[in-house]
Amino acid sequence: MLIYPAIDLREGRCVRLVEGNPENETVYSDDPSAMARLWQKEGASWLHVVDLDGAFSGSPKNIDVIREIITSVDIPVQVGGGIRDLAVAEEILGLGAARVIFGTVAITSPEMVAEACSIYGDAIAVGIDARDGKVAIEGWGVTVRKNTLELAEEMKNLGVRRIIFTDIWRDGTLKGPNVAAVEEVVRATGIKIIASGGVSTLDDLRALKKLESLGVEGVIMGKSLYAGTIALKDALVIAEAEAGAEVC
Repeated sequence: MLIYPAIDLREGRCVRLVEGNPENETVYSDDPSAMARLWQKEGASWLHVVDLDGAFSGSPKNIDVIREIITSVDIPVQVGGGIRDLAVAEEILGLGAARVIFGTVAITSPEMVAEACSIYGDAIAVGIDARDGKVAIEGWGVTVRKNTLELAEEMKNLGVRRIIFTDIWRDGTLKGPNVAAVEEVVRATGIKIIASGGVSTLDDLRALKKLESLGVEGVIMGKSLYAGTIALKDALVIAEAEAGAEVC
């Protein structure tokens, strides 16, 4: 299982929000590239970067910072936030991103997602952000009627190979991940899942690790790393353990 340290960008800084609320923000660094290098130095094999300004506005606003992050590390970077057309996806991939994440367009333009998958294959992922089992879009500001399982199945049928699944009520709260919801999605669809939202303890990681054989291939960690409730080196020990091994 992979650990993805998160770098959430707002006005060029590395921040964390609570439940996606822009009014509840903590700034952790004015130098996101330095944070990227730190996570790489501490053993991360991937990074998860989100342009929050882009998610709220509908188009990326931190392109220069994203470029700096990608060029400052030697590990792959996946990028989301405001990527709502093919041209923008091409631009982000052209910067050297290993993967781009579509969110809102999974609802508004599924045909575009299908086209992107046909062109870029594994470099395309879809973020499904859930609020009480329903899908939230446009920077989590709008909740639509479609439920998460329906959307996950639709995306799989369009050629999407990987979903980033976030429980909004858990994100940035350190309340623990919604393991039951993650398990429901992975069992129902069989699609690869990267779980996000709420991880705060090593036991949270152990619970998600147990779902690896079903298709949970990664976990995004944000506030737990920045607030120091989990050290990345300890998270990696659990994530990289052999299947079925007991991890202290």
